[in-house]
Amino acid sequence: MKIEKSSTEADFTTPIDGDGDPRKARSRAHLLRAATSLLTAGGIEAVTIEAVTRISKVARTTLYRHFDSAAHLRATALQALLPPVVEARDSGNLRTRLIDLITRQAAVINDAPINVMAMAWLATAEHADYRADPAFTSLRERIIEQYRRPLDEVLDSLEMREPVGERERALALAQLVGPIVFQRLLGGEPVTEADCIRLVDDFLTARTARE
Repeated sequence: MKIEKSSTEADFTTPIDGDGDPRKARSRAHLLRAATSLLTAGGIEAVTIEAVTRISKVARTTLYRHFDSAAHLRATALQALLPPVVEARDSGNLRTRLIDLITRQAAVINDAPINVMAMAWLATAEHADYRADPAFTSLRERIIEQYRRPLDEVLDSLEMREPVGERERALALAQLVGPIVFQRLLGGEPVTEADCIRLVDDFLTARTARE
């Protein structure tokens, strides 16, 4: 049984800075549509100020009202195409909650364009061009947060007989979500619900053995 797909269509229409100005929202939407189009077609280096302003027909001065730099624009375009955040549900026992969360996270990862997944992970890795850039630091934190925070909520369950330390949380993320992302990057078959159940059961079995 394959996991049902979940739409990852980007929403570019949210007004910037929360001021509700429709003109700003429109210009930002035009810029991000151009940037994401370039990103998916030509990779991250294709997203330049010149190319985005040419395709969007938005002036360079207007672009800089929304984005501080080309790196900021690239990071925002990548973020717009990332799978949506999956929240943990507070129902059922520990195993049930983990299976539910990991299965729903797998659904959005399966649905994400493979080139976007690859670019997002590579751009936020320890790459010299992006390591110290605030825009990519923010993107890196967003990617980790969207997978880590819901998992933390489940791992904080009282059913865990011993507290889960920081290092163990990072390993849990790698054990439970890492294989799903890796499978997507390899271009293999989408992860199924049965795969997610096996990942969770293997994780819980290993933890029980350690305890």
